[in-house]
Amino acid sequence: MKPSPALQILKAEFFRALAHPVRIRLLEVLVKSGPTSVQDLQKALGIDQPIVSQQLARLRSSGIVVARKQRTTTFYTVADPLIAELLRVAKDILNRHLVGVQGLLRELKSDRRVSSKVRLKPDTTTV
Repeated sequence: MKPSPALQILKAEFFRALAHPVRIRLLEVLVKSGPTSVQDLQKALGIDQPIVSQQLARLRSSGIVVARKQRTTTFYTVADPLIAELLRVAKDILNRHLVGVQGLLRELKSDRRVSSKVRLKPDTTTV
């Protein structure tokens, strides 16, 4: 069965919501720490409070995190525990990719060493 365009749009919106380094870092902290306040997230990431709040709002509007107010403090947590698995799988994919790139870099470096050792003899047949 072919996925509907509406489903494809929904998937794209989900991944767009994740597509920011600060949002990824926020999710990594939330997965590791559980419910966390904006102030603690700010400290953990070393980022100004307005930026943390703005990125949390984006994640919240996408349904990726949920907020729970306790007196004057709001605590954020991931909405679905599978977010932890998604981050782990993404990390595994990136690790595999980087291992491949490192292999190519080693090969390139090795080629460069071999090339610099090869000396061409001057052409003495030319008059």
